[in-house]
Amino acid sequence: MSAVPRSDKPGKAEKPSGRFRRMLDRLSSSREDLESEELQEDAQASGCTRISECTDRQIVKVTGTLRTVTLRPRAGVPALEAELFDGTAPLDVVWLGRRSIVGIEPGRKLIASGRIAMSHGRRVLFNPKYELRPLGKE
Repeated sequence: MSAVPRSDKPGKAEKPSGRFRRMLDRLSSSREDLESEELQEDAQASGCTRISECTDRQIVKVTGTLRTVTLRPRAGVPALEAELFDGTAPLDVVWLGRRSIVGIEPGRKLIASGRIAMSHGRRVLFNPKYELRPLGKE
């Protein structure tokens, strides 16, 4: 019969906590998970609504990172479309009548506000007010 080492103190065999545990979690998490967690923290700190919590016709202020930026005409009118991601869900941001906007590029962080619409099952924000966030680490 083999002996299993036991701790006399309760809780000793549990997972480590505090700074060491967070470090282990970061080392074992994927890059996408870490970026998602960081984006969610940014949204919470800036007082923005999580994209996953946005509903149709709701006026919102959201923040995130632009994943893609494309020029896609709508009804013969140029439209600049970007996918904003905040770690919870994507949001299509569309500027009608625009072919390009300085600073709107993949990887850029921004805060956008306006009224959410649902189009083909996706959340869309048309012609939002927006604020570009600084490049690099803040």
